[in-house]
Amino acid sequence: MTKDLLTIDSISKWYGDPSKALVLDKISLTVKENDFITILGKSGCGKSTFLRILAGLIEPSEGKILYEGKKYTSTHPRFAMVFQSHALLPWLNVLENVELGLEALGLNEHERRRRSLEAIDLIGLDGYESAYPKELSGGMRQRVGFARALVVNPDILLLDEPFSALDILTAENIRNDLMELWIEKRIHTKAIIMVSHSVTEAVDLATRLVILSHDPGRIIKEINVPMRYPRDETNHNFQNIVDRTYTALLSTAEAAAPKKEGKTKITAGIDYKLPEISIHKLQGLMDTLMEPPYHGKADIFALAESQNLSANESLELFEALELLGFAKIAEGDIELTDSGKALCKGDILERKKVFSYHLMRHIKLARHIYHVLQDLPKKRAPKEKFVKELRRSMSTEEALRTLSVIINWGRYAEIFAYNTQTEMLSLENPQEETISSGIDQA
Repeated sequence: MTKDLLTIDSISKWYGDPSKALVLDKISLTVKENDFITILGKSGCGKSTFLRILAGLIEPSEGKILYEGKKYTSTHPRFAMVFQSHALLPWLNVLENVELGLEALGLNEHERRRRSLEAIDLIGLDGYESAYPKELSGGMRQRVGFARALVVNPDILLLDEPFSALDILTAENIRNDLMELWIEKRIHTKAIIMVSHSVTEAVDLATRLVILSHDPGRIIKEINVPMRYPRDETNHNFQNIVDRTYTALLSTAEAAAPKKEGKTKITAGIDYKLPEISIHKLQGLMDTLMEPPYHGKADIFALAESQNLSANESLELFEALELLGFAKIAEGDIELTDSGKALCKGDILERKKVFSYHLMRHIKLARHIYHVLQDLPKKRAPKEKFVKELRRSMSTEEALRTLSVIINWGRYAEIFAYNTQTEMLSLENPQEETISSGIDQA
């Protein structure tokens, strides 16, 4: 029977008032020996926060973590972490950077040197011990990060998107080397927990996928990956798991959004955390969907793969299209609505009119800002006024991000203007006819 290593019991994390800034909500997870768990979810769902709690870098607000049935302390080297950025000290060479991981263990200089050289050799950097970070490529610097983590012989290795900053070939090489060490038991590590933004990467590496919802982060689904290594991305079972994973990820956006009674269409309230997507990307994807071989409808995985979209990018794009009423998502497919197709067929001015109408009809924050500005004598208000309103239900950072999204969308639609120097919003040259039409039918 596989041994339980780590028990995560109802971990929650919030900053300040939990009703406003709840990041993680009652996360419970059991990590067994030989598990390779990959955590997926929309950007901002708390994946990295969760990993940092496990690493002891952040204290949970409530809940407990047990290691082999006992409370563990972060000072014990049972866990080691590899970050997205290599985080090497530039004034230390490769050997000295790797040795840093051993200083807390109280080993003598000879033992630190021996173990560090072994780790450097293991990760494929033999001969570069005296090189400084500036002399190394991005992939080699990340290998140093892996060596620094593995040198302490961690029971559990934590990986926070360690391949996302690398080019495709370099990332693939390092992934393959890591998996070879893992499969052949050439490293002490008993389990690996990784945060990833790539569904394909996750299915390729993991034995189990954990899907987090957004705002706050909750585990909504676990998917087992019962496939032998190495895995073939063209295999039917592989593709099926990828499709299931994308479908689960897309359902998180629907679950987080309030719904109108009697309708399944998700509707964005004033405090809805809008996906951070530019108009250029949104319309580009819609144009792609209109073209052959899709003709307005596509498998979400196939579309994301063909456009080289990460899980975060595709999720936010698909969510934005559905929020604005330009597409419908069902059973792993995305299909443009009649309005979406009409936008794609129009010229620049017609596209703006269609987008403006849908922004006012479906996004309550856009309507709210317009009405507030309309009621003011000078038809303008400082950005800070709306930031304060949003801060009643979200953190300052999230309020600024959400308002930035709506300002960009609103300016494109010519619903309102924004002066970046004075940080003032105003009803300068709004499209009155389109706006009024949108308001009347919203």
